[in-house]
Amino acid sequence: MTREDLFKHIQLKQSFLCIGLDSDIQKIPEHLKNSQDPVFEFNKQIIDQTHDLAIAVKPNTAFYEANGVSGWKSLERTARYIKTNYPDIFLIADAKRGDIGNTSAMYARTFYETMDFDAVTLAPYMGQDTVLSFLKYKDRWSVVLALTSNESAQDFQYIKEDKTGEMLFEKVLKLSQKWGTTDQLMYVVGATKSESLKAVRKLVPDHFLLVPGIGAQGGSLKDVAQHGMNDHCGLLVNSSRGIIFASSGNDFALVAREEAMKVQKEMALYLRAANLIY
Repeated sequence: MTREDLFKHIQLKQSFLCIGLDSDIQKIPEHLKNSQDPVFEFNKQIIDQTHDLAIAVKPNTAFYEANGVSGWKSLERTARYIKTNYPDIFLIADAKRGDIGNTSAMYARTFYETMDFDAVTLAPYMGQDTVLSFLKYKDRWSVVLALTSNESAQDFQYIKEDKTGEMLFEKVLKLSQKWGTTDQLMYVVGATKSESLKAVRKLVPDHFLLVPGIGAQGGSLKDVAQHGMNDHCGLLVNSSRGIIFASSGNDFALVAREEAMKVQKEMALYLRAANLIY
């Protein structure tokens, strides 16, 4: 899926919503726990109810790996279900991999070949070598961590270089965009860092940004849109718990749809205000 493809889907759905499938088996509704694959069944119903409102779906692999072999099977089934039934959904593996050499190549093979994800989140601490194996795949995306929403992000990401005064996250953005094109690279920028989105946009004006942190984490969608939107929208804004765990009852999927629709309607207002939809 290209940058242009993403923009077309954004315009069609009037949305730049990414739904995070942080599908904690301890939090899914009790009535699903007797099914053969409770996590997959939970995901399936969420996806069926929200696919027309969301541009992207982002399973966080930790919630699947924690369940061992059965969790990995749930992840594979989820990815296959989305690709088979909703091929317009941009599928992101939130895996935060960050290794090099043959190990990195195997991670790329895992997510791009074995499970057919469109994108993988990557930690760039080891430099260009962490991304090269992923960039070899045509029409796939590397989503590089740049400025995260957690409180201790300041431990490293805001460290300033003595000579230039450039912060580490700024250096990551400057250097990494040389590794690939705007059809290969995205950046993670936390919604709770919306005050820094202006600086991010100056450095990467044309790239898509994956923005977690609205909803339960307290980030402002309005601020993200105001400071982060470009002429192709350039945003995939993620909400996880605020949508998928809005209800723990039998109506969980319908309530998830209601919450997703609230976000989508707000996004449509911002897209219209930016003259990106009419």
